[in-house]
Amino acid sequence: MNAPLAERATLTHLELVLRQVRMEATGINSYEFVDADGNDLPAFTAGAHIDVHIAPGVIRQYSLCNSPEERHRYVVAVLRDEAGRGGSRGMHETLHVPNRVRISVPRNNFPLAEGAKKIIMLAGGIGVTPLKAMVHRLESKRVDYELHYCAKGPQYAAFESELRSIARIGHIHCHFDGGDPKKGLNIAKLLKHPEADTHIYYCGPGGFMQACADAAAHWPSELVHCEHFKAPVQKAPTTSDTPVEGYVVELARSEKKLTVAPDQNLAEVLQQAGAPVETSCQSGLCGTCKVRYLAGEVDHQDFILDESERQTVMTPCVSRCSGGTLVLDL
Repeated sequence: MNAPLAERATLTHLELVLRQVRMEATGINSYEFVDADGNDLPAFTAGAHIDVHIAPGVIRQYSLCNSPEERHRYVVAVLRDEAGRGGSRGMHETLHVPNRVRISVPRNNFPLAEGAKKIIMLAGGIGVTPLKAMVHRLESKRVDYELHYCAKGPQYAAFESELRSIARIGHIHCHFDGGDPKKGLNIAKLLKHPEADTHIYYCGPGGFMQACADAAAHWPSELVHCEHFKAPVQKAPTTSDTPVEGYVVELARSEKKLTVAPDQNLAEVLQQAGAPVETSCQSGLCGTCKVRYLAGEVDHQDFILDESERQTVMTPCVSRCSGGTLVLDL
């Protein structure tokens, strides 16, 4: 018997049953997870994701795409990526009804600005998943929105018919380019003129993300929100860059002092020292490893924290100390 919801609210992971797998589009399956005893699941907000433990040592993050008002299930959709690290292939090949699967409680690094006057959303392919949850929420809140869904063709557009059926307040626009982005949505034209109290949300593959970022560069930063599925390619360091040096980390609660060598990963050093730091994506995208720091200068390399959060929080899976002694709230 699983723990009651009141007790489970303090847990970080759940064991759920895979109730349904359904083909949503070419190469895309949706996966519905429920409680084995029919209990409600911990609540989530639009834009949230869960960690799915696909196999020993294989953990991937997937956005919840069903309505946040639903408490009886979590639904994610996964595009099979033959060139990926194996997570999506594992989902498609090894997870079957009625497998029991270890799932994290939902976390949200891509929250919806529900008080906005209007929301403009841009989805590239499977990037529609967090935006679909936002459509459900915006419809229930009766907030004006428009969703621009870009895909190669209708056979690759998961949830297209469902999105159109639930749209009452907002508008769904599908843009099919046949594989040639030049024939698709003109993102620069769409975002040419910033609108007062209008927020932009976008999610999709790398090239699409860069096109959206370029088109929205002149918008106020607080109105632009994005979520990456893969870490963007970083520029290679040059010989003129400051050499990477080792540093000392102090753990404020345990009073331990650790030395991190130039070639060492901070999260791994913390884990080896027994610090309560969990990792998942290892690329600064999921927020699993977030930890508060009390002193020190941090070289932030994540893709989820905003500037205000970076004043007190870091992601040790990719970030490190760039000056002084780093003091962590651990």
